[in-house]
Amino acid sequence: MRFSFTPEQEEFRSSLRRALEARSPTKEVRRLMATEQGFERDGWTRLNQELGLTAIHIPEAYGGGGFGQADLAIVLEEMGRGLLCAPFLSTVLAANAILNAGTEEQKKALLPGLADGTVTATLAFQEPNGGVDAASIATTASPSGATWRLDGTKSFVLDGHTADLIVVVARRPGSHGEEGLSFFTVAGDASGLARRKLKVMDETRKLAQLTFKSAEARLLGPEGAAAGPLAKTLQQALVCLANEMVGGADRLREDALAYVKMRMQFGRSIASFQTTKNKAADMLADVELAKSAAYYAAAALDEGDNDMPALASLAKVSAAEAYLQTAIHAVQMHGGIGFTWDNDTHLWFKRAKSSEILFGDANQHREKMLQAWAH
Repeated sequence: MRFSFTPEQEEFRSSLRRALEARSPTKEVRRLMATEQGFERDGWTRLNQELGLTAIHIPEAYGGGGFGQADLAIVLEEMGRGLLCAPFLSTVLAANAILNAGTEEQKKALLPGLADGTVTATLAFQEPNGGVDAASIATTASPSGATWRLDGTKSFVLDGHTADLIVVVARRPGSHGEEGLSFFTVAGDASGLARRKLKVMDETRKLAQLTFKSAEARLLGPEGAAAGPLAKTLQQALVCLANEMVGGADRLREDALAYVKMRMQFGRSIASFQTTKNKAADMLADVELAKSAAYYAAAALDEGDNDMPALASLAKVSAAEAYLQTAIHAVQMHGGIGFTWDNDTHLWFKRAKSSEILFGDANQHREKMLQAWAH
């Protein structure tokens, strides 16, 4: 059994961190988060041309790199560390849904554009009720000749206001639970689709509400067979988000520690005070435990572990609580300047808070863990 990354993966992490530090300093994060789109197409295109990041986990047969979830986890961790403003996570989730649900012909048609970065995409499954399971999906799909028509509303959609392609989960009218669910693809400029950017606390990650009024859609995969692929896609989403969160938490921890070492009070560094040492120790323990859960879940995805439903929820719970608690400690360790706009700590604090509830909060996922292990 192996409990660490390979030397090649560590070298990949180091080179990626250098590249992202150059592309995403906090000055650039602040500039992009103030824009309507939240990113720039030219920068996104260059990032993918030079580093090929959206292609990491896509099989080579569809224009990707053919790497596993553990390698994707490294990318997400480093992006979380740098708060990269780009539609990466949203595109990854859409690509996973296509891989899990699409036919061979659909994968060959849709995935190359996602792999080379020319097409941005997102997954729209949550609705205004905030549910994170199949039973909460109310958007309906009705056949209309060779295509389908969608009616309903999707909310909290990552980069939904800018995505070129939207993968949507909807159901046959009158169906309930996991029955009658199907995946569909909708063009970002489809008639009958209204997109509205939501007002959110974390401006580094844009969310949107999508309203479908007889919007034209194309079926993705077999009709009525989305329950299994959706469950797998959501597990992958939780693991991706968990790894992104531990990257942000570790960055907060390091920055707070660097600050208290530099800050002098009563003739000595405040890092020498016992209360500061206690906070630093708590932060390290929390982050390292969350990393273990996130890394393990990513490895379990690659191995097809039967405990995946519980492990994905465990990773999300661990990372969410570690990230938010680390953010709280970081603000306190910075003192009065810690909650000012000019200090960068609030950028990660807001990301921690928004990520805490994205795809379900800790209470929901503790319940899911218990249900999974009970069976």
